[in-house]
Amino acid sequence: MAEQDFGTGCPAPRGRTRHRGRARSGAALVTAGLAFLALLAPTPSAAGGGEPRPLVPARFVPGPCPTTPEPVPGRCGYLEVPENRARRGGRTVRLTVAIVPAASGRPAADPVVFMTGGPGADAISDIPFLIDSGVNRDRDLIVMAQRGTLHSRPNLACPEVDRFYAEAVGLRYDAPATGRRLVRATRACRDRLTASGVDLSAYNTTENAADFADLRRALGIERWNVYGYSYGTDLALTHLRRHPWGVRSVAIDSVVPPQVVSLPWTWDSAREGITTVFAACAAQPRCAHRYPDLRRTLTEQVRRLEARPLTVMAAPPSGGAPVRVVLDGGALVNLLVANAVPAVDVPAALDELAHGNPERFARARAAGATPVVGEFAHGLTQSVACAEWVPGYSRADLLRAGRRAFPGWPDSVLAQAPQLPFEHDVCRVWNVPDRTAVQRVTTTSAVPALVLSGTFDAKTGARWGAYAARTLSRSTTVRIPGIGHWVVPQSPCAQRVLASFLTRPTGPDTRCVAGLAPKPFTITPPPETA
Repeated sequence: MAEQDFGTGCPAPRGRTRHRGRARSGAALVTAGLAFLALLAPTPSAAGGGEPRPLVPARFVPGPCPTTPEPVPGRCGYLEVPENRARRGGRTVRLTVAIVPAASGRPAADPVVFMTGGPGADAISDIPFLIDSGVNRDRDLIVMAQRGTLHSRPNLACPEVDRFYAEAVGLRYDAPATGRRLVRATRACRDRLTASGVDLSAYNTTENAADFADLRRALGIERWNVYGYSYGTDLALTHLRRHPWGVRSVAIDSVVPPQVVSLPWTWDSAREGITTVFAACAAQPRCAHRYPDLRRTLTEQVRRLEARPLTVMAAPPSGGAPVRVVLDGGALVNLLVANAVPAVDVPAALDELAHGNPERFARARAAGATPVVGEFAHGLTQSVACAEWVPGYSRADLLRAGRRAFPGWPDSVLAQAPQLPFEHDVCRVWNVPDRTAVQRVTTTSAVPALVLSGTFDAKTGARWGAYAARTLSRSTTVRIPGIGHWVVPQSPCAQRVLASFLTRPTGPDTRCVAGLAPKPFTITPPPETA
């Protein structure tokens, strides 16, 4: 199984019309808080008025930077905010903030604030990638740990789930017994967190967006630029919709539109990313000649492995003793969606697999055997997914989306959303209220926006960038050929486009995109001559 971080034929969002019987009780639980939250987060139509002041002011406290493998090159502190803004007098949470100075000697006055993906990833560990990408070239860079993540208090890490994922490399990916083990691990984490007093319903995108609005006010920043990737784009668009004051520009990279993200949506993105890789191979004569009809090859291997899984020993890429790995159809698909095998190697890896050599996929699967326990906040993942992504769509909806995306694949594979297996069962035990009425909403804005997508992205398909841009009236949409998830760190061209956008949000320089093409694919000798 792969870490979360975010399928054509995906049904239109129906969170308000379908599943009314099931959703009504969850919606009722959040209704009391909605009127209060609306006071802090008006719709774009209210953006012309003055910014409201929160009833419970946030507090920024300077402090030491966290200890990280690469020291944080700046100053730090923490933001203290209410855990649940609908409950006055409740407990507070602390979110680590790092402020990295601009590389330029004459920085612009408006900094860049970064929103990481997941949900549940560690934003502080992304700082080296951001610096290497030049995000702080001309502006200070502000990075805040999202609520519930590493370097925040409380931390919604789930060691129980980390240990499950380490064991899962030796299990069938989509077997019911595997799902039961995941549910047990999730329940153990939930019970531990709630026993410590954590209000899991407060770890959602609405509160997350309000944290960033509080951060801007607490730091006394008049205007800033927002840059988010993956789930961070869902968060950035929510922040723009609910807290438009002070936002000079928004850059979203590997886009998750809040109005469409759901379990069925994941199959649409998987189809787009995988088939675009195959189309790129077909467009390169050597690749097309050596690896013809990759889609048929993939379908054959998914069906073969699902019927007769392979069990092999493979060494994790990070080193160490070989571990037992099971490759079934679901595992193969999720390795592709997660880009666990580099895209340039995918045709060769599939061909080798078809001829009895699973080594590339087995090693990629073995990587999951050595997680850093406690680094990823699975609790935030589940609080967001179970409140905002899962409600409104049934298991049958998910299966239909999978069948549309990949006809002929086994239902046992298609019944599980890529990167989010057994999520209906997990959400039943995580048990947070349905928030789709306030979150599954389109962001409409005239704030200048840059929309970046990679054509090989199988987590957040490239077409969803253009989809989100339709209601961002001053947006520039850029597709980078041959790049997967999180475009900017992988593409010097995307880095130049982002830098020019931050300098001139209404007219970024995108000329470098015209000459781009996917890299040549790996070509291996045919089996009979190897």
